[in-house]
Amino acid sequence: MKKVLVIGYVWPEPNSSAAGTHIMSIMRLFLSQGWQVEFSTPCAISEHMIDLDEQGISSKSIELNSDTFDEYIKEYNPDIVMFDRFMMEEQFAWRVEKNCPNALKILDTEDLQCLRNARHQALKANRDMNKSDLFSDLAKREISAILRCDISLIISSYEMNLLIETFKIDKSLLHHLPFMVDLKKCPKETKTFEQREHFMTIGNFRHAPNWDVVLYLQKVWPLIRKELPKAELHIYGSYPPPKATALNNPKTGFLIKGWAKDAYEVIEESKLCLAPIRFGAGIKGKLLDAMIMQTPSITTSVGSEGMYDKEQWPGVIIDDISEFVKNAVELYKDENKWKEKQKNCSILLESKYNSETLGRNLISKIEEINENLEEHRLNNFTGSMLRHHSMASTKYMSQWISAKNANKKEEE
Repeated sequence: MKKVLVIGYVWPEPNSSAAGTHIMSIMRLFLSQGWQVEFSTPCAISEHMIDLDEQGISSKSIELNSDTFDEYIKEYNPDIVMFDRFMMEEQFAWRVEKNCPNALKILDTEDLQCLRNARHQALKANRDMNKSDLFSDLAKREISAILRCDISLIISSYEMNLLIETFKIDKSLLHHLPFMVDLKKCPKETKTFEQREHFMTIGNFRHAPNWDVVLYLQKVWPLIRKELPKAELHIYGSYPPPKATALNNPKTGFLIKGWAKDAYEVIEESKLCLAPIRFGAGIKGKLLDAMIMQTPSITTSVGSEGMYDKEQWPGVIIDDISEFVKNAVELYKDENKWKEKQKNCSILLESKYNSETLGRNLISKIEEINENLEEHRLNNFTGSMLRHHSMASTKYMSQWISAKNANKKEEE
């Protein structure tokens, strides 16, 4: 039986974020292989975290910059270590390598944060993204972490191409893994056009692109409401701050609903999902959930990026605000057009997000590299060089902080 250790950035919250759903689907895949899975994180316990014990996954709280992790990982002795986002690789990879040098190291990027950050900077400056935005210090850290690991899981086909073509990373170090959807659990039928009403959007308010969507919808919504005076926009998401709840306005139908206990239920009740996403990276969980519940969506080129190829989008992709409004109103009113877009949901899910196919391909990739791990690492000289230099600096900084913390305790 293989033993897997997942080092998480936060405790998984599949009902709050797409990242939480994604990491849970990967851990469930590992469990389905008969592997032992343990989740650990230095993050504090959160309000909406999933009960990992119920899932058959053991868990452990760990500390940053502490030698206690060395004792812990030596005792657990994993065959595979998966880092949830590059910051966890930076913090713990040198300790993993020191104590379990033969463990396969996987980086689950979730999305490319350097890409998201670059687009955010460009948006704030009201211009297109350029190379200087992309080739930031954040990118140097994130790309280094990818190179140091044996496999990096990349959620978007766009990001795969960016890493290979722009950052010149060898394909052998990357594996394309979109969200995995169990198609057998997807509803065959959902509420009809007549049974649905209103618009919706959903997303964790702590995620900057989601908050930007809410602010942008403040500009978009009055234009839609002018054409559809009885319609409402329901905005769901965990951890709404006071600045968000202050936007709640029943008179205009702009409603901040907060956390949805069942995201699928609120998506199914709505006629359309609005997602005017102006910056970000990866692929968007809200749009995938809309497909699962057969709810057409209206989004942007950034929102749909990496989510489809030649398939028809189950809704409309548009960047211009007036066209966005026009299409939202038309789809909301026209049952035939709505049904035509709805049909594309199941086609796209089957084509791109089938968990059986995606899961099988990931396990195959892991086993292939595991069987030839020494050769795989020899072929990645840049990664070896980065581990030699970067890990040394991270290691000594961490040891300095650890010693400093120990002295503080003695003084107390």
